[in-house]
Amino acid sequence: MRYSDAGVDIDAADRAKRRIRQLARRTFNPRVLREVGAFGGFFAIDDLPRDAALVSSVDGVGTKLKIAFALNRHNTVGADLVNHCVNDIAVHGATPLFFLDYVASGRLKPEVVTGIVSGIAEACRANACALIGGETAEMPGFYPDDEYDLAGCIVGWVSRSRIIDGSGIVPGDVVIGLASAGLHTNGYSLARRVLLDQAGLNLDAVLPELGRTLGDALLAPHRCCWPIIKALLELKSGATTTRGRRAGAGKNGVLKGLAHITGGGLTDNPPRILPTGCKMQIELGSWPVPPIFPVIASLGSVPQDDMLRTFNMGIGMILVTTEADLDAVARVLRKRREAFWQIGRIVRGGRGVEYT
Repeated sequence: MRYSDAGVDIDAADRAKRRIRQLARRTFNPRVLREVGAFGGFFAIDDLPRDAALVSSVDGVGTKLKIAFALNRHNTVGADLVNHCVNDIAVHGATPLFFLDYVASGRLKPEVVTGIVSGIAEACRANACALIGGETAEMPGFYPDDEYDLAGCIVGWVSRSRIIDGSGIVPGDVVIGLASAGLHTNGYSLARRVLLDQAGLNLDAVLPELGRTLGDALLAPHRCCWPIIKALLELKSGATTTRGRRAGAGKNGVLKGLAHITGGGLTDNPPRILPTGCKMQIELGSWPVPPIFPVIASLGSVPQDDMLRTFNMGIGMILVTTEADLDAVARVLRKRREAFWQIGRIVRGGRGVEYT
């Protein structure tokens, strides 16, 4: 009995890892101290400011992977993973430093793993983030042969004095929504149940409402908002109090708080940045909802509360700024041709979201 008889192909793993090392090397910068393949990844931080704080996050792609399996498309989910993690630390003002991935499969196929990691590497390069290591596991009997799981960990940095945590948010502040590209990486269990199981739709079907195949709509990439946030971090607040003192976001310029709209949708994510005594009022109808969401709601008779608590509904990121800084923020967003809408305000009340 050999290891291959138990379903583990070490030679296939070696071929995949050689390709992974090539892909990862393209993301390297002078801070990367070792090649991929050691027991740990090495990254120098000695040139960071003395008050630098490391910010980390770990996440997966969830059951969106089921769509990738069905369509045999694997490079987009790698980019989804990186962009999700980058957004999670970007909301605190953190610059990405390095990324590690984890791919576990029932039967390791080098071409599939290469597709996944190529998407990861491409997204890492786009965010100036080094892919310094990871893990590839073949687990026959645990995962089906044609399926895999995917997760990743990101580490970035921000000066302690410039951490964005929402603590400066006050009633009267303005809520801006940035567009999502679709479901991003959340709500796929409900979407698949409604669209594929209940409605019996085919992923290759072209739906008039979507203007593309259902599969293309469901695999639409998770947008990365870091370039936009980075540009806004360079703006200084021009807001003042009635006594002439600055009353803007202070240490963070125009940005007082940011919320990445992921699991929990528009209902559960904004409260994570709200201080005591603040409620976020969101005006339904103040932005165009992408057609994939009404399709799900209609075919599944999904209640509005469930839609708002499950999906991003077309809003991938929420920004909170002052009324006085709104024009400055809008100018930057328009210059970058970013789709955005003023979708609400901060009011007095218990921490939460109120729809109007």
